[in-house]
Amino acid sequence: MTMFSKIAFLASPTEDAQIALKAMLARHGQCRPDEADVICALGGDGFMLQTLHRHGALNRPVYGMKLGTVGFLMNQYDDGDLLDRLAAAEPAKLRPLEMQAVTESGASVASLAYNEVSLLRQTRQAAHIAIELSGQTRLDELICDGVMVATPAGSTAYNYSAGGPILPLGSGVVALTPIAPFRPRRWRGALLKADTEARFRVLDPYKRPVSATADSHEVRDVVEVAIRESRDRTVTLLFDPEHNLEERILSEQFVA
Repeated sequence: MTMFSKIAFLASPTEDAQIALKAMLARHGQCRPDEADVICALGGDGFMLQTLHRHGALNRPVYGMKLGTVGFLMNQYDDGDLLDRLAAAEPAKLRPLEMQAVTESGASVASLAYNEVSLLRQTRQAAHIAIELSGQTRLDELICDGVMVATPAGSTAYNYSAGGPILPLGSGVVALTPIAPFRPRRWRGALLKADTEARFRVLDPYKRPVSATADSHEVRDVVEVAIRESRDRTVTLLFDPEHNLEERILSEQFVA
């Protein structure tokens, strides 16, 4: 059991989240994220990802409460007993993906992704993409709307909607999932060891342009994208014991 005396409250701009923020500040006060013991994020999953991207380098645990449309990474909102819930919360460590994208202009852009990195066609033309894993070509040409690499925490989101597998936390694997593949038509993707470097080369970037998105950070007109699990970055999310993230991921696999 850990006691958190200094809390930094952050809220999405929605009306419900702002009302909740005022209630929390009146009850518990406010602290800057870099001085806090814990960050409390009020909103939905999108706001949680935004919080992790902005403040993940501070190495403060983050406890989210759902005040948005989607809240897979959040706990249920309750304006009472927050200190008791924080003390009883269970940690879940997430390791993000590192994306390194090279554009047609030669620029190199780096970004992190806690859910997934996806490559998507920018026009009506299908993308043609070659896939290398740890330096070895595995697919000479994937014709598709796109392809993604998803973390266990992100495997229940876009990855699952695209037909990818749900991955348990701590499994040490990531999902490589095609998006609407045309050729090879029956290829459904692969499970990769988390330390595998996946490299994607866009085969006809001028006629068939492709963008790369790490969570919500988009880079357009890419020609090559390298993705691997970060070796030195982690974030800690806190969850109520009765509904922790590991249990949520397991439960999602039994939803009809």
